Amino acid sequence: MDIRNQLNALGLNLEPHGGKDVRVHSPVDGLEIAALRFDTKAEITAKIARADAAFRVWKDVPAPVRGRLIRLFGEELRAHKEALAQLVTIECGKIISEARGEVQEMIDICNFALGLSRQLHGLTIASERPQHVMQETWLPLGAVGVISAFNFPVAVWCWNFALAIVCGDPVVWKPSEKTPVCALACNVIFGKAAAKFTRSGAGFPAACGEERESSPDHTPPPGARGMLIKSGELPEGLCEVVIGAAEAGEMLVNDPRLRLISATGSCRMGEIIAPKVLARHGKLLLELGGNNAVIVSDRADMELALQGIVFGAVGTAGQRCTTTRRVLVQKAIYEIFCARLQKAYSSLQSKISNPLEAGTLVGPLIDKAAFEAMQAALAEAKKQGGEVFFGERAWPEGMGTEGYYVHPALVKMPKQTELVQRETFAPIVYVIPYTTLAEAIAINNDVPQGLSSAIFTTDLREAEFFKRESDCGFANVNIGTSGAEVGGAFGGEKATGGGREAGSDSWKNYMRRQTSTTYYGTEKPALAQGVEFDAG
Repeated sequence: MDIRNQLNALGLNLEPHGGKDVRVHSPVDGLEIAALRFDTKAEITAKIARADAAFRVWKDVPAPVRGRLIRLFGEELRAHKEALAQLVTIECGKIISEARGEVQEMIDICNFALGLSRQLHGLTIASERPQHVMQETWLPLGAVGVISAFNFPVAVWCWNFALAIVCGDPVVWKPSEKTPVCALACNVIFGKAAAKFTRSGAGFPAACGEERESSPDHTPPPGARGMLIKSGELPEGLCEVVIGAAEAGEMLVNDPRLRLISATGSCRMGEIIAPKVLARHGKLLLELGGNNAVIVSDRADMELALQGIVFGAVGTAGQRCTTTRRVLVQKAIYEIFCARLQKAYSSLQSKISNPLEAGTLVGPLIDKAAFEAMQAALAEAKKQGGEVFFGERAWPEGMGTEGYYVHPALVKMPKQTELVQRETFAPIVYVIPYTTLAEAIAINNDVPQGLSSAIFTTDLREAEFFKRESDCGFANVNIGTSGAEVGGAFGGEKATGGGREAGSDSWKNYMRRQTSTTYYGTEKPALAQGVEFDAG
């Protein structure tokens, strides 16, 4: 797969990053698209140091001005949307429509962050003491480390990056070694935005307006001299990209200068990372695995359910953390629903093809290891009483023999087993019968993860009962488990990690909370809780 056109359109030159440490292969055809070197320990240490130094400048820039930088970044993403989307498809294998959607997510979170930059609000709290006022303020936290996965090679980083930047925090990003080129491309795009920010004179004291000229006569406030950005000049280190394997990620995890580690990956990865970050008293934001279930009630709109389940189970070739992996169907409609689901899956055969082509619904798995894990799970399902439909390797015309394309698998299981409780990162959906809604919700909750869940029903009482009882971060009604919008907080419970990214109040992850009490009276102030302490 040739990526020269995309690299040229993005302005990315890979020569300075060339080496033999990692050979990046496109899952589309299995061919090599880049050979890169890993950053050395010294280079990683220097990148973290630059981000830490940048924080000491960037934190003092007014948040609305920081927001202007993210606005410019969003504009650059719009201008380079198609080229970046194509690169995403080539490097991680998702179909082009989903890749465009991923870049659109980046644009959307930039829009969200821009508005947020004027609403990083705190609280004024009533004091029990006369002539006292309590205030709660959110302040920039520090440099942030982001570790991302291959399946969303750009959007998840951007969820973190856009919010972190407007909150005052530089970011050090370690992408998956399977998708490093996308990360380098994003860094170049951000560089274009940074250059425009600098040329516009957008820094302090141009403040919050549109393209104002900074005044040469401006005098910084006491104590701030030398700390403020002059004439829009940006500090080096706001966005640092680290190319490396697990050892590089471990350096980020262990470095106390990175006040927050936001990591996306497997539950096992989270188990390794969490103790190390907590041991140094850092903050954690974990987005880990999901074993997501859809409940199909006998009161469901069946067409709606079929549409939601097929997209949820098949999208991104079953390689989303929110992929539908279990479908729980009420016994009265189990056989008829399974027959219709099987028919829908059968029709996918002609839709497995080159993910860059319009009309393709199923692209390749990321690599051979993913294919082998899928086949092992299907073999185990048969041993546990499952009836397996499809799941075999596919050979789309013109794609050669090195890409791992598969026909998504449908497995009828008599009950939930240990295999079903285990997440397999591939397009396998297990269909299980249930009798009562309470039983279905118990099955839904009986897995280590707690990311996404859904119910299809036209019964309001069933829907509300489900939303209250599902233990997942998402509890959707009449839509599937995939396809979250940036306006809501993204994340889950239990082994999923408990973190929240993107919308709602997720911005608080990137800031520190400070409570301040001020006494403005002239007499001796009262103590809280009626305590008396007269020292004379």
